[in-house]
Order: sequence, then C-alpha cells, then structure tokens
Amino acid sequence: MALKSAQVLALLQAKQADFKTFDQTALHALQKYRAALAEASQKTAVELEQMLGAARAVGARPLEPVGNFLNWVIPSNLVWQNREQSLSWVRDRLIGIATFAVDGSQIFPTKDFSIPVALVQIGWFENLHLPSGTYEKDVALDVMTPAELKVNHSGEPVDRRVNMRRFEMETQRLIQYMQEHKNCNDCLVFFDGSLIATFAEAFDPDTRAFYVDCLLELLQTSEDYRVPLVAYIDTSYARDLTVMLQQGFKLPEANAIHDAQLLSKFMSWGDRTPLFLCQRSGILGQYQAHADKIAFTYLKTTHDGYPARLEMPVWMYEAGIVDRVLDWVRGEVVIGNGYPYVIETADQTAVLQAEDRHIFYRIFQDWAEKEELNLRLSRKMVSKARRR
Repeated sequence: MALKSAQVLALLQAKQADFKTFDQTALHALQKYRAALAEASQKTAVELEQMLGAARAVGARPLEPVGNFLNWVIPSNLVWQNREQSLSWVRDRLIGIATFAVDGSQIFPTKDFSIPVALVQIGWFENLHLPSGTYEKDVALDVMTPAELKVNHSGEPVDRRVNMRRFEMETQRLIQYMQEHKNCNDCLVFFDGSLIATFAEAFDPDTRAFYVDCLLELLQTSEDYRVPLVAYIDTSYARDLTVMLQQGFKLPEANAIHDAQLLSKFMSWGDRTPLFLCQRSGILGQYQAHADKIAFTYLKTTHDGYPARLEMPVWMYEAGIVDRVLDWVRGEVVIGNGYPYVIETADQTAVLQAEDRHIFYRIFQDWAEKEELNLRLSRKMVSKARRR
C-alpha cells in the first residue's frame, strides 16, 4: 500500500513544536561555536596550546600556523570563467601524476542456500594523467566459505565477516600499490573513508583490533615507502575542531554540531583549513605509534555543500608536500565535478549489480551439484526461479 501523504503531513504538523525547538536550539549553539571559532582563529598556535593544556583528548591541535586566517579558512583564490579554464589549471598540476584508488562490493550469504557462501570483489583504478590517456582498471575476487564466515560461532554476525574481508582486501591492495611505488613523488593514493576507525568502537575487542591493525599497516606503509596517502571523507560528521573549541572556550556541549557544518559558511570552493593533528578520544588510544600521527584538514569541494574532510599521515606535513598534494586532490575533484574522479571510477569498477548476484548464485549452484554437495534451496528461491 502506498504511503499516505495526508497522514504524514498531519503528524508533522502535530509535532511541529518539537522540530522547531530542536532547530532553534541547534542554531543558538552553532552561533556560539562560530563566535568562538572567530576568536580562536586570531590566536597563535602557542596561545591555543596554552588554552588546551596538557590533556590529550582535546579534539585537535594545530600543526600549521593558525593566527592569520579568519575562521581558520585559507583561501585558494581559485576562480575560473568556464570549465575549460579549470581543466587547463588541472592539467598544469596533474599531468604525469598517478592517482590510485580502491573500492569494494560484496554479495552476502543468503538464507536461500543451505550452505553459506559469500563473494567479495574489489576494484581499483590508476590514472596516470598522461596525454595518451593511459590508465589501469581491474578487479580481484574472493569467495568466502562457511569456515571463513565462522557460521558455527554462535551469535557472531556473518555479514560482519564479509565486511571485514572487504576492508582487508581494499587496504591490502593500497598497501601493495605503495610498496610497488617506493619514494614516489609523482603519485597519490586515495583511501575512501577515515583513517580513524571510530565506527569500530561499537564492535567487540577482536573486531576493533582487526580494523585498527589494517589501518596501522596502511599508515606505516605510507610512512616507510614515502608514498602520499589521503583519506577522503565526502560527508563527515567528525567533531574534532568542535571539541577543541568546546574545551578551549568552556562552551556547553553541542553534539549536533560538527566541524563541516561549523566551517562551511565561511568557505568558498577550493578553500581549506590549516592542518590539525587529530587528538580524538576513544579508538586512537589503540593506534600505538600512530596515535599522534594523523593530520586532517577540511577542503571545500563544492559551491553549495559542506566541505570534505581529508586525513593524511603527519610525515607528509613534515616533508613539506601538503600544498602540492592538495592541489592534486582539487584537480581530481574538478575532473569528477565535485568528487574525486579516481575514487568514483574505482567504485564503478568494483560494484556488483543484481545480475552479478544471480550469476554468482547460479555458478555456485551448478558447481555444488557437480561436486555432489548437499545444497538445498529454499522454497522461496525455487518459486522465484520458476516465475522467471
């Protein structure tokens, strides 16, 4: 039955006061935090450090100079009259620069098969940005067995094992690329997501450790092989700068406010914030030597949306390559019309469609029959097959 619009509107109208109260409360808190942002941006890094004190979990600490940029916005001054001009700027910066990204997709186990099986696929894309248009695009697969899915472990979600395998395959492919491009000063590796596994805090200790270990190996490889690594978070709800302001200026907590929301009003396309050291509480405590080695900035990549969050190893700042790398990121965003083209293409390469799911199930069914496995299909799947 279709959704009854009249009932939805009636309920919204009846609860209008709750929505307005939330909106007004959030706006009032946002105004306080933006006033603190303006004041903080006039202070030097030394003054900010004095305000924050010696505590570790203060959200963030400045890496770059911060006292000369109102609202912590470093203007890019990039304005073009048309797309041809912007693409010309991109060519000047990206020609001969290799960008690389990986993404993944999966087919989870189905209850329609008596034998649990899953498929994980990762796809990668390397764009050499040469006049010849040279690039590499490929995929890698893994089939997960009942033992790998740990289906006999009571209470352990099977789908989580699939997600973990996908994450492992993605990070390992990035690591392999960096190992093959040691001391590369003309390449950039994109990680689609955050280098800080806050999402894993909701999991059990072993699962948390798994994700942290994957990311630590990624960070260590970038540092050891001197290959630039940028984690790109298109829609970020991180609150590191917000927490920094809250603690430094003794503001009331405002969990609904996040960094991108706080900054967006003051940023134009291409602008960025100074680089900050992430000092988040929680899972960073498990990052061992890398607990104080993850930097971040916010980069405005669209004209009307919130800025994206970029994270990177601190060694890139120490090596003095951040500005050059951020121009490469801007170039990818221009090509992709607001989103890095290399990440977008890796996603398109990796994605498994509904038809792929049907093909995989058919292959597995035929193979199981050939191997004389006792595979039983649910009545629902048999009924669907008859109707097609």
